[in-house]
Amino acid sequence: MRETLRAWTEETETFVLEVIFGQRRGKLAAIVRGLLYFLSLLFHQIIKVRRFLYNVRILRDSTLGVQVIAVGNLTAGGTGKTPVVEKFARALQDAGRTVAILSRGYRSKPPPLHTRLLNKLLLREDTTPPRVVSDGKSLLLDSETAGDEPYMLASNLKDVIVLVDKDRVKSGRYAIEKFGCDTLLLDDGFQYWKLRGRRRDIVLIDFQQPFGNGFMLPRGTLREPPSHLARANTIFITKSDGKSDALRKRIAALNPTAGIIECMHNPLYFEDVFTGERFDLDLVKHKKVASLSGIAQPESFEQGLVGLGAELVYSKRFADHHRFTQQEVLNAINRGKKRQAEAIVTTQKDAVRFPKLDRRDVAIYFMRVEIKIMTGANDFNDCMRQICFR
Repeated sequence: MRETLRAWTEETETFVLEVIFGQRRGKLAAIVRGLLYFLSLLFHQIIKVRRFLYNVRILRDSTLGVQVIAVGNLTAGGTGKTPVVEKFARALQDAGRTVAILSRGYRSKPPPLHTRLLNKLLLREDTTPPRVVSDGKSLLLDSETAGDEPYMLASNLKDVIVLVDKDRVKSGRYAIEKFGCDTLLLDDGFQYWKLRGRRRDIVLIDFQQPFGNGFMLPRGTLREPPSHLARANTIFITKSDGKSDALRKRIAALNPTAGIIECMHNPLYFEDVFTGERFDLDLVKHKKVASLSGIAQPESFEQGLVGLGAELVYSKRFADHHRFTQQEVLNAINRGKKRQAEAIVTTQKDAVRFPKLDRRDVAIYFMRVEIKIMTGANDFNDCMRQICFR
């Protein structure tokens, strides 16, 4: 039942994305676009009302007395946020801060349904402790329970606490009291207004699709209007090719005071998904490879493989956060082999959702990447100083 629901959700999500980006034609697509546009107008008004209620203190925000850094997007998905969160966490930890990453755990395994319903019916406050993905010493949960992004962050940052809970005020308080944290990183936190004291907002903008198709959710991918970029303290242009003068001018018009940092996803090495063995980037040079991914914008990943000298003979894309079955991976292997692929390559975010395989006649690797700052290093250093020595 659960697998059927997940498959239906992914099919619906794929259909809607094809509709909003104009890849679906015909009468049905036009009707759906019209309906989505009406809903986007309603969504925009809800955003305005919610912000007003926080500004007049009808909805209350909280202050926990520590530094809070919210890393997020104006658009839904695909900006390369996880490596930026990792870069901040590592830099803050190296600067002597005790850091906790607070995630809502998108598509993580939820608490039992009867518990959630009972809490709502009785209007009870949820006192369940947040899920501890990492206590700064050990990885404690799997990717399905934690969510793929928190699990990936915890895997890459061995000495950073990673917590999952929709209520990040609660999880922030837990991080302070249980682990003595003095710095909280809100993963996907730009729209999380409940925690605002001593806060800096870091906003990511994808160079390739900076403001989606210009429409608000669900007609487009904008969570907030571009004018709300004025709240940001620092802005990252991700997946940049260094030719972003026009975009920088547009950003500066919306927010003339924020530091602007351009960065790219820099490949580090390939790692065997199942054995953990690492290989340098020449692994795919002049080789036929197949790609397998379930991320929001797979094009940049696939282009990155080609940029490393690979001949991409087959690519299979699934919906973002797709949890792979054994048969799906085996199908990719079989189709890759028909095209003489010498390896299957996926992303690290996808690799944490891979099942165990009965056969591995073609090696499967993930590409480990990190954020490389191209321009704006001084702005990043200034941001770090303001956080650490405020």
